[in-house]
Amino acid sequence: QVQLVESGGGSVQAGGSLRLSCTVSRYTYSTYVLGWFRQAPGKEREGVAAIYTRGGYTVYADSVKGRFTISQDSAKNTLYLQMNSLKPEDTAMYYCAAGPQAGGEWYRARRYNYWGQGTQVTVSS
Repeated sequence: QVQLVESGGGSVQAGGSLRLSCTVSRYTYSTYVLGWFRQAPGKEREGVAAIYTRGGYTVYADSVKGRFTISQDSAKNTLYLQMNSLKPEDTAMYYCAAGPQAGGEWYRARRYNYWGQGTQVTVSS
């Protein structure tokens, strides 16, 4: 069974940085997409960024472009999300997710088969 385990969340002041990690194990597809999502209380889960393992293509939500960077270390089976210039509105539970590379728009949660348990990010003003 595929497992995703996030780490790296925490509390930081506005303007600060955090790096989230997600270890992916036992994935069954040869090529796939790995994504980061977030969900704030009372809001829907939204796509933050994704990376396609074939070619390393990356995509970002407009709200995080220029501030967040998604990357992967294939040797370590680890996905990262470097978050800089954090804002209070970035406060949310962050989840990593994995799905087949061909499966629809990257930002739609339903296209991902597997999810981590989430890690909390809190940004204070």
